[in-house]
Amino acid sequence: MAELWQWVLDHGVVVITYIFLAIDVILRILGLVVVPRNRRPGSALAWLMAIMIFPLLGVPLYLLLGKAQLPRKRREKQKIINRLMHVRAHDIPDSELDADSPSWLQSAVNLNRELGAFPLTGNNSADLEIDYDTSLSRMAEDIRAAESEVHVLFFAMALDTTTQDFFDALAESAARGVKVRVLYDHWASLTHGSVYRAMRRHLDAHGIEHYPMMPVKPFRDGAFQRPDLRNHRKLLMVDGQIGWMGSQNIIAPHYNKRANIRRGLHWQETMARFRGPIVSEMNLLFATDWYYESTEMLTEADLVQAPVDTSGTYECQLVPSGPGFVFENNLALFNQLFYSADRRISAVSPYFVPDESMLAAIVTAARRGVEVELFVSEIGDQFLVFHAQRSYYSELLAAGVKIWLYRAPTILHAKHVTIDDSVSVIGSSNMDIRSFLLDMESSMMVGGSDFIQKVYDVEDVYRSRSRQLTLEEWEQRPVPMRLLDNLCRLASAVV
Repeated sequence: MAELWQWVLDHGVVVITYIFLAIDVILRILGLVVVPRNRRPGSALAWLMAIMIFPLLGVPLYLLLGKAQLPRKRREKQKIINRLMHVRAHDIPDSELDADSPSWLQSAVNLNRELGAFPLTGNNSADLEIDYDTSLSRMAEDIRAAESEVHVLFFAMALDTTTQDFFDALAESAARGVKVRVLYDHWASLTHGSVYRAMRRHLDAHGIEHYPMMPVKPFRDGAFQRPDLRNHRKLLMVDGQIGWMGSQNIIAPHYNKRANIRRGLHWQETMARFRGPIVSEMNLLFATDWYYESTEMLTEADLVQAPVDTSGTYECQLVPSGPGFVFENNLALFNQLFYSADRRISAVSPYFVPDESMLAAIVTAARRGVEVELFVSEIGDQFLVFHAQRSYYSELLAAGVKIWLYRAPTILHAKHVTIDDSVSVIGSSNMDIRSFLLDMESSMMVGGSDFIQKVYDVEDVYRSRSRQLTLEEWEQRPVPMRLLDNLCRLASAVV
């Protein structure tokens, strides 16, 4: 024994060095074999670089964050839902598009139906609200008028001075016998501390059934679940007759964060209020998330209500997306529309980190003569994303894209797109890799010249609050800042 111990003392450093080198080589080889499989080239290169430079750190990170998919049990639930939705869609024909609609719009409808199984519905009406407090007040008013059920699903929810009336409305409706169901993303709400706990206490005190979505319980479904997969949707449906969706969360406009309050940051949102058959489709989407978290399968008879108001003239189609779907539904829709545009593309996105296909679609549109404009914030609330998106400005400006910087200290958090005078898309999806791969999102494609004019009016307001960035100005930024932007762009590809 003494001889063995002495040998270890004499040769231990050499042995450990060889073991370390062997592990290092094995990890690098495994990275080359495993990482590129079914992955975007940019993402694969970013992961491989991380593994090649820091294999002992890169491999554990890849095991933790490298697969953008739900665990097996949750994927099985998604398959059940997808089958049910496709069976239903088979029996429900799409509404007919207006005679003057461009031919490519029918292709977009077919694509959305294939991806998400939701039909195009007609006879809808909608209006937009861009004032933060007013949208919360109007949603609370709709909740107070509920007769049978209220369905609430938001990424971030908290009970604070701004949202008190909203939660009071939920409590009042529940007290009248209205069935109120509430979903909120676990991590996005949990991180707000005391106001999150106050919300849960309020819901419990009034007997309102509620669940956190995508709870941070890595092995909840019997297999490891990537912790940063999130449900980013924002939906409110009342009696199957009124539906709200857009970019706003149920929380104060500064998100109750001291850093935001100190900097004077507050969020600018766009919400859409729908009436007509489309609200039942929104109810069905809510039911899928309710099933995931509660295991209760709400019946179609309870969710699909005959619309009281069918006087609208808008065609609407709901497009869900997220890691539970095989394809990146929101990315496919955006690219289809960008390549179809003939005259104008206007895009509003707080976090603009496109993949190679979307960047090519936008740049190609601009170079073939389409007027393309992009609205983003002058300042950012997320360091990595903000600097990553800045790395795309040079290529966009050189191609002729107009970039509008919404003036500080406001964060432009709205998310919508208009294509020519033909169609608009509004919802929760950013134009970034996280929204394409990791987040559950909901988008609404809306046809109707009246609604498009409403979106144009909102864009005019945002344009009046912004300044245009020029290529000359952008090329004068300091070299260290350029390096930082490009480094963050590389890091953002690690998904």
